[in-house]
Amino acid sequence: MGSCQSGSCSHGPESPDDVRLRDQLKRIQNKLLIMSGKGGVGKSSVATYLAHGLARLGHRVGLLDVDLHGPSIPRMLGVSGIFHIGEDKRMLPHAVNDRLQVVSIECLLEDRDSAVIWRGPVKHGVIRQFIADVDWGELDYLIIDSPPGTGDEPISIAQTIPDAHAVIVTTPQEISLADVRKSINFCRHVHMPILGLVENMSGFICPHCSQETPILGKGGGARTAEAMNVHLLGSLPFEPRVVQAGDVGRTLFESPDGSHFMKALEGLITQVMERCATLPGKAEQEARTVAVPDGDHTFKVAVPLAEGRLTNHFGHCEQFAIVDVHDGKIDGKEIVTPPPHEPGLLPRWLGERGVSLILAGGMGQRALHLFSERNIHVVTGAPNLEPEELIRQYLAGELTTGANVCDH
Repeated sequence: MGSCQSGSCSHGPESPDDVRLRDQLKRIQNKLLIMSGKGGVGKSSVATYLAHGLARLGHRVGLLDVDLHGPSIPRMLGVSGIFHIGEDKRMLPHAVNDRLQVVSIECLLEDRDSAVIWRGPVKHGVIRQFIADVDWGELDYLIIDSPPGTGDEPISIAQTIPDAHAVIVTTPQEISLADVRKSINFCRHVHMPILGLVENMSGFICPHCSQETPILGKGGGARTAEAMNVHLLGSLPFEPRVVQAGDVGRTLFESPDGSHFMKALEGLITQVMERCATLPGKAEQEARTVAVPDGDHTFKVAVPLAEGRLTNHFGHCEQFAIVDVHDGKIDGKEIVTPPPHEPGLLPRWLGERGVSLILAGGMGQRALHLFSERNIHVVTGAPNLEPEELIRQYLAGELTTGANVCDH
């Protein structure tokens, strides 16, 4: 089957597998990919508790474990045994309760400790089967737990489920946040909208005095969310009982106690539901290739920068690259520091520098209107690349953009 990263193109007639996949995805309202830049941040725990919490509120939830080499979801929920097959020859998910279903590669292994040694194409095929050949039924949410990083599994989800949204999990320390920034840029490169960021293990709550100690650093998730223009869904404190319960196939939902962790989790689940309720339609999310206007190919382009690459935080960027294009070729670049942020100032400042095109990750509607008044064309949803590469793709008619990542 031919595919593209946006999931919006096809080659030739649909196969029966394609039809089953498409029909199943139509029966799922919200698809959330839980991902992280590195391991050890509690991503699978967040996926488990988010799915379980949504189900407890009455939603129909599927939990799909696509961490094919290190599945942990079944053990955390006490699920075991091989899948059953329904009358229509499709696999039946394991039912945790009447609202929560689980599918994992571990439920296809006779020996739970067997190693899965597969390469990308095989993994892609299995992930497609876990959606198309499983009788999920009607779902309000499909929560997808992927392995750490930006490898085969999240790429397969981006290709297979074009309307999936990412929930990115991190811990507060910089070594984790550095990898999270890669995950954010991965999502923007493959045009997967980001629902938000979850800061896990934000601090340890003393069981005796209830004081919080930021054992892994303080506020790193919030700072990264602001710098990368991503919504912070919530922060969850470190809770040793989550680990203890998971080791015996249980969750803290089975004995709710009003702890700091459970209260923070309630806030996170509320944020997820509220954000999902206001998601744009699929047509607004699909990737698009920017067409280069006919006519004069001599102009100036402005690209907002942070650390030498396009930044999505347009109004508060560190620098701008002002690039001269002459006869369709790059003919010089100037790095300039913008004036202090002030509403309405940047359109005038860039206009006075002769800029007629802006390549940006996101921009508010008011700013778009002000640039339009000055005949400055703005392209939003551009990926986080170096300015020369962005402009090269634009001039070649190869620049593919996603949704406007500004949410204000």
